[in-house]
Amino acid sequence: MRRRTLILGSAGLLAAFGFMLTFGAWQSGDLPWQEEKAVSAARIRAADLSAMTWQLTSHEGEQVEPQDWLGQANLVFFGFTWCPDVCPMTLLNITDWLEELGPDADRLAVNLFTVDPERDTPEVLADYLSNFDPRITGLTGTPAEVARAAEDFGVTYRRVPRDDGNYTMDHTSGVFVFGADGRLSRIIDLHENPQAAVPKIRQALKQEG
Repeated sequence: MRRRTLILGSAGLLAAFGFMLTFGAWQSGDLPWQEEKAVSAARIRAADLSAMTWQLTSHEGEQVEPQDWLGQANLVFFGFTWCPDVCPMTLLNITDWLEELGPDADRLAVNLFTVDPERDTPEVLADYLSNFDPRITGLTGTPAEVARAAEDFGVTYRRVPRDDGNYTMDHTSGVFVFGADGRLSRIIDLHENPQAAVPKIRQALKQEG
């Protein structure tokens, strides 16, 4: 409850600078987001869920693999529960997008992959995600399992020690949008106009069937 209060209490502050945050994430310097999309997409193995081999555990304790999502459009985001800014801001944005999508949101799978499996157990993810739309699923596993998933998506991450003896995580951030056929449809990046997100998701939903 304390973390929930802290996250929601900071929502206004996060919103104030939300779309000024970089995703830090495509490690492409000052490339405009259109070029970052091309760079990022090229790093994903075949840009196709059916070519991926990871297996992870959801925050509800269920085993999940990429083939489970075939036939349904999907949003994928990498982050961690102790992230101070970009991760909660992205999850708040996703919550807003799902609300804007209305009934169409129920046709979409939404998944947060942790890059901090040592702290982000299924129980921790379940508590954290209770702050956001209940349709968002958290995925975790052993360090090796998480590394396998990150490799499939072309995502990088590393532990960064802090002065207080704790640590944070640097990681690729961005929202991958997959169509129902498992192919990468779009990438949503905070460098771009925030109004572009929902149209990208709707485009992926149109690819069903």
